[in-house]
Amino acid sequence: MPSYRAPIRDQRFVLNDVLNVQQYGNLPGFADASADIVDAILEEGGKFCENVLYPLNKVGDHEGCKLQPDGEVVVPAGFKEAYDQLTEGGWTALSADPEYGGQGLPHYLNLAFNEMVTATNMAFGMYPGLTGGAAQALHVGGSDEQKRLYLPKMISGEWSGTMNLTEPHCGTDLGMLRTKAVPNGDGTYKISGQKIWISAGEHPMSKNIIHLVLARVEGAPAGVKGISLFVVPKFIPDENGNPGKRNGVKCGGLEEKMGIHGNATCVMNYDEATGWLVGEENKGLRIMFVMMNEARLGVGLQGLALAETAYQYSLAFAKDRIQGRSLTGPKNPDGPADPIIVHPDVRRMLMDQKVFVEAGRAFTLWTALQGDLEHKAEDEATRTKSGDYMALLTPIVKAYLTDKGYDSVSKGLQIHGGSGFTREWGIEQLLRDARITLIYEGTNGVQALDLVGRKLAMNGMRPINTFFAEMDAFVADNKGNKELEPFLDGLAATKAKLQKATNWLVEKGLENFDNAGAASTDYLHLFGLTCFAWMWGRMAKVSLEKIAEGSDDPIYAGKLVTGRYFLQRWLPDADAHLAKIEAGAESMMALTAEQF
Repeated sequence: MPSYRAPIRDQRFVLNDVLNVQQYGNLPGFADASADIVDAILEEGGKFCENVLYPLNKVGDHEGCKLQPDGEVVVPAGFKEAYDQLTEGGWTALSADPEYGGQGLPHYLNLAFNEMVTATNMAFGMYPGLTGGAAQALHVGGSDEQKRLYLPKMISGEWSGTMNLTEPHCGTDLGMLRTKAVPNGDGTYKISGQKIWISAGEHPMSKNIIHLVLARVEGAPAGVKGISLFVVPKFIPDENGNPGKRNGVKCGGLEEKMGIHGNATCVMNYDEATGWLVGEENKGLRIMFVMMNEARLGVGLQGLALAETAYQYSLAFAKDRIQGRSLTGPKNPDGPADPIIVHPDVRRMLMDQKVFVEAGRAFTLWTALQGDLEHKAEDEATRTKSGDYMALLTPIVKAYLTDKGYDSVSKGLQIHGGSGFTREWGIEQLLRDARITLIYEGTNGVQALDLVGRKLAMNGMRPINTFFAEMDAFVADNKGNKELEPFLDGLAATKAKLQKATNWLVEKGLENFDNAGAASTDYLHLFGLTCFAWMWGRMAKVSLEKIAEGSDDPIYAGKLVTGRYFLQRWLPDADAHLAKIEAGAESMMALTAEQF
């Protein structure tokens, strides 16, 4: 039967060997994240996820959440107890601001822990995950009073948080939202409207739920320029900061979903609920984007995490399931058949899974490190560069990791054959859970449009040009290393294709905006492939160095073999992506709507 083991050894490889995070020990928070502390957190976090969250994953899928007549929601058995253990262990406070009760550790460490949470129970992990994003939005945009009132309890997990954007008539196009805010004359507002698809909108695990709600103040400008952000608690805090009077917000229904059954996805009805403005009127979208971008990085992590679990399931199944004989002669001569791991096509799928989870983990942890450096680096140049990278790469983390993550889980189901299509083996749940990651927090198509339409041109194309220069420097600095040469050549060639595609978009996208739209998804995938090529180059370099130093740890030799598979079997896709980009929009847009 399926099982999960936390990938701590690989996380250590990325953090210690590839990223060398200890070099930043002089920075705030990093000083408290010594190698032994990081190891202890990963070990204990892994045990919690394996022993507490993982057994509840199937329970949550089978039981789901239930709406009561009074609007309260019942969560699956064991979820409340697991949530209490999570908060009592301080896991929700790992990287939060110490001024409000957080531990102040680097965000990369929080991301490594959250990978394990998601891998073992994605539906559960969304409850504290959304709270972290809401707290970050309040930290950036809230008043001092709001921070003092809400952040300590949200960081501790005593209170939870949500993000309320989507309405029945509008999703991505937030300029169409109708939820209204009417000033009460005392600094508060009456919030009325309906929001849908609100993850963790109602549940009994925290003592209060703090909703961040986008709404339009009466008389505000039309479109996105007239959107404000409000904090609307389920229970209005009393004079002592404790949950007091019930607010006018209620769950009006639970969505019946394809997956993530253990998470309460709610229709939220606001009936003149009391809300407090966050920031300034008509400038709420900017603050909400803090939470949205945090969520997008978290969704990319979900793609990686579910792929890791699927890989573990698939590898165990392929070693155990016997069927047919090896094409080069029996490998299990005393048995009636060989294990299916001997077959090249099964190996193809396993290797694709392995390539993805290892490169995806390096890419997400490297990106999280950029987020830390953006806020904590001592010099302005580093902070600027890391901030540029976070803006440029957020759509790639979200979309590329979820597209490829879903594909990886699907390959896992294929490896299981007919067994994978049944509930018994667990892989079909992973596939159902993973499917939402391509959709929420901005569909992957929207992420691709954001990349080509906004991120490329940012600051006179400074972010992407800086990124190109860093990859060029890596190749130049390592020239002459014959063993590393295939990785350097692969990175240089793929990056050249990405640069050519970028130049094409700059020229042809301005001639016809449809060209940019038609190219956007292939461009994003070419960009993601280039990022993976850089990660594999860095992982290969470190592995070669460790082997040269005399290490016999099998992880290093394994990285080189897996990396060579990536060069031979993944990088050829770059040519196909470039060809489709340069094909333009003509054939895609030629049919009229009536001709379809």
